Amino acid sequence: MRVAIGQFSQISDERLTFAAQLGVSGIVLNTPVMPGKRWEHFDILRGKDQWQYLDLVELRSSCENYGLKLEAIENVPVPWLDKVMRGAEGRDQQIENYQETIRNLGRAGIPILGYFFSPNLVWRTSFTTFSRGRARVSSFDLSLVEQAPLTHGRIIDETEMWANFDYFLDAVLPVAEESGVVLALHPDDPPVESLGGIARIFRNFDGFTRAMERHASPFHKLDLCLGCWSEMGESIPDVIRHFGSRKQIAYVHMRDVKGSVPCFEECFIGDGNMDMIDVFRALHEVKFDGFLIDDHVPHMVDDTEWGHRGRAHAVGYLQAMTEAVTRLA
Repeated sequence: MRVAIGQFSQISDERLTFAAQLGVSGIVLNTPVMPGKRWEHFDILRGKDQWQYLDLVELRSSCENYGLKLEAIENVPVPWLDKVMRGAEGRDQQIENYQETIRNLGRAGIPILGYFFSPNLVWRTSFTTFSRGRARVSSFDLSLVEQAPLTHGRIIDETEMWANFDYFLDAVLPVAEESGVVLALHPDDPPVESLGGIARIFRNFDGFTRAMERHASPFHKLDLCLGCWSEMGESIPDVIRHFGSRKQIAYVHMRDVKGSVPCFEECFIGDGNMDMIDVFRALHEVKFDGFLIDDHVPHMVDDTEWGHRGRAHAVGYLQAMTEAVTRLA
């Protein structure tokens, strides 16, 4: 079990130096900005709506130059997968592109691709809620969005979303297995039944057990976002024991919240619903040997847009807890 840092999209000397100074094991890039167009004159490397091999190699080597591992990449741009999630015309071409992205990740030696399956993304109703010491956090109140208009012009119910998901996984999981790349599924955030007319199928324990059983593979696991699971009102240690004992956790998003749906707010790690000692004990109990990363963090005084101060606090907390539970077990 180790600690990485994430939630950014562009490699920079400053960001990698900061990570190295914090002493994390590696980096997780979220919908990364690729290094450039220097390879486009090679026909074999040119492609639209997919990540190219040499760009991925360059991302990996850039991290390794700082003594860091590129642990995973999370999420392709939404327009690369929106037709797949909606079951719209053109989804087969998007799936072909996604398959090639998986192959290129495998060729480049990047072991994990995180993904979500919700075409209308993450919702919050405030980004200026005050937390401890007036640090700013995001929050959600379902009553404020129950009358939201349709985000995609029509209702897509749970049956249709499951059919779209199964169609997608049936096509891409065999490619992931051949390429040695783990696909890591993130929950819906917030985990409510529907928003903007789109059913959210990864909002509860049953949805995840269905996905893991229907598409069982050593290369299909969870991006276990503890903030989302806490928003569901689930017992986090029990969730860890269930999926961890089955080796279905690829990595863990460490985020704490106060409250659960229909109303919750984010907070500093240790201030929310979770007993962090019990959480780390459960991770150790199931012999989790992946990485933990910071997730959304409170915006502290004089912080940057990315949240350097909030992330330094979160990373230090996670490093101390990881070492303590390992040495005291």
